[in-house]
Amino acid sequence: MEPFALVLRRAGRRRGLAVATVGYRVRGWNGAEASPVPDAQWALRELHDRHPGVPLVLVGHSMGGRTALRVAGHPHVHGVAALAPWLPAGEPLEQLAGRRVLLMHGTDDRTTSPKATRAYAERARSIAAAVQYLAVPGDNHAMLRRPGRWHRAVAAFTLDCLTGAPAPSWE
Repeated sequence: MEPFALVLRRAGRRRGLAVATVGYRVRGWNGAEASPVPDAQWALRELHDRHPGVPLVLVGHSMGGRTALRVAGHPHVHGVAALAPWLPAGEPLEQLAGRRVLLMHGTDDRTTSPKATRAYAERARSIAAAVQYLAVPGDNHAMLRRPGRWHRAVAAFTLDCLTGAPAPSWE
């Protein structure tokens, strides 16, 4: 995710965008423990304590995308960009109420399911403020075949969420 952090720092420099990354203490989801969720919740509390009232946009890849979607209910989260997210059937949606969501998936991904991501996007439309599903033709889970497309979409989405601009179509 460091390339995304770099792109976001550059794109948001003039607007005062601050970028933070989170590392998980435990590897894996680990069933009902959902191990990365407490770490992400801790990071959100820390950001809020250090910068009260500052709007947040979460960006996550694979399990990190699932994690970002799970913790989107934090009151200062305005948007979530989930990239090639791991979204098993039955993932909750209520935490997305009022949030803007970007879901991106490479069409050649064999690690996580583009079909599941599209289905989640359809379900999320009933509760989120805005949902955009963007397929990245020919790209896979590593997001390395068309990195510029991923980077541009995430930067535009993030800045749009923070400025309150309407969500554009990135397709």
